[in-house]
Amino acid sequence: MMKQSEIKELSVSDLQEALTNSQAKLNELKLTHQVSPLDNPSQIKEERRTIARIYTEISKRELE
Repeated sequence: MMKQSEIKELSVSDLQEALTNSQAKLNELKLTHQVSPLDNPSQIKEERRTIARIYTEISKRELE
């Protein structure tokens, strides 16, 4: 999970890389959760929110 302040410090290429990594992690978490329940299922929610934060920052920079 990345905080908003950490996301703001990244460059656009780093944001794209972080987005790809977060999406892969989310898919892995979902698959693992379907096979056997996760110890902390709120990880899925946190990862979705991280992805949303990254998308928001990318959009914000495109508008500038």
